[in-house]
Amino acid sequence: MFQVEQYTGTKPEQYQSVSKQLAALIAGEPNRIANLSNASALLNVFLDHINWVGFYLYEEDTRQLVLGPFQGLPACIRIPLGRGVCGKAAEEQQVMRIANVHDFPGHIACDAASQSEIVLPIVKDGRLIGVLDIDSPILDRFDEEDEAGLKQIVSILESAL
Repeated sequence: MFQVEQYTGTKPEQYQSVSKQLAALIAGEPNRIANLSNASALLNVFLDHINWVGFYLYEEDTRQLVLGPFQGLPACIRIPLGRGVCGKAAEEQQVMRIANVHDFPGHIACDAASQSEIVLPIVKDGRLIGVLDIDSPILDRFDEEDEAGLKQIVSILESAL
């Protein structure tokens, strides 16, 4: 039976702990949807002050991101490459950490409560797989330590996918 840890210590130590937990949780499981589902559930329990966490998966033939496993309110199903925070992060294959989503040109508001957002591209062997998207109802929720910790999470997922 799986049990979620109590996360203590500094923020980097907490991210290290959740990274180890994710690696153990998905070890040996080849199914991408199962692994991303568990990753979104784990991050939803781990992160405070968020209202959505999940994945959009890249569909090469349509050049769109398609909704994947997530935790939160129902979300936009398809996002064209280059549109919104997720589409821009995917197109540029760069992390997008947005302090105030209302200041981001072309922001796609799936949940009106969202105030800040972080999106990390998932890239394996030079190919875009999708993005990890996390929204918060708090302005400027995500900092450099969150970005570094979430990059660890994405790295574990890239290895497993």
